[in-house]
Amino acid sequence: MNYLAHIYLSGDNELLAIGNFMADGIRGHQYLEFHPEIQKGVLLHRTIDSFTDAHPIYRKSKHRLHEKFGHYSGVIMDIVYDHFLAKNWSKYHPTELNTYTENFYKSLEKHYDLLTDKTKDMMPYMIERDWLTSYATLGGLELILFQMDHRTKQRANMPAAMQELAQFYPEFENEFTAFFEELKEVCKNRLEELS
Repeated sequence: MNYLAHIYLSGDNELLAIGNFMADGIRGHQYLEFHPEIQKGVLLHRTIDSFTDAHPIYRKSKHRLHEKFGHYSGVIMDIVYDHFLAKNWSKYHPTELNTYTENFYKSLEKHYDLLTDKTKDMMPYMIERDWLTSYATLGGLELILFQMDHRTKQRANMPAAMQELAQFYPEFENEFTAFFEELKEVCKNRLEELS
């Protein structure tokens, strides 16, 4: 799962959502140096990643991309799953996606001093280009894949995954929908354990 899903799965807790959002840049026990709610977000993120990587539905989706994209098939699939969350946002959350993402950007700005350096560096680009909302359209998805590819020095040609997405769009969407219901339940239980 990518940024939007991690934030959404955090519920209404701002600091927990921030911890979940920036957890990829926090290694090992470094999370213990952060605010307790951010720590919970990091732990939730790790639960989400472990559950996702091992899940047969997610693995089936990812497998369609593996031959062409190898190691990067997981990165691409995470972004594609965020696309389906954003596209179908009204099924998952009562607040419009634009408003929801704007509120999250404001939350990052409000808690700037608690962010990792990596997050501080990335934040202006993310907000300026409105990454979280742009997942909702195919054009936005392609642009994000292009930007991710650029960060990997174009080793994977990630935008080419749009061809597989077009070919198997209903399959990917159905897989996301089924998988995400299970993931929501796992996160609900994990949040109860952490509180």
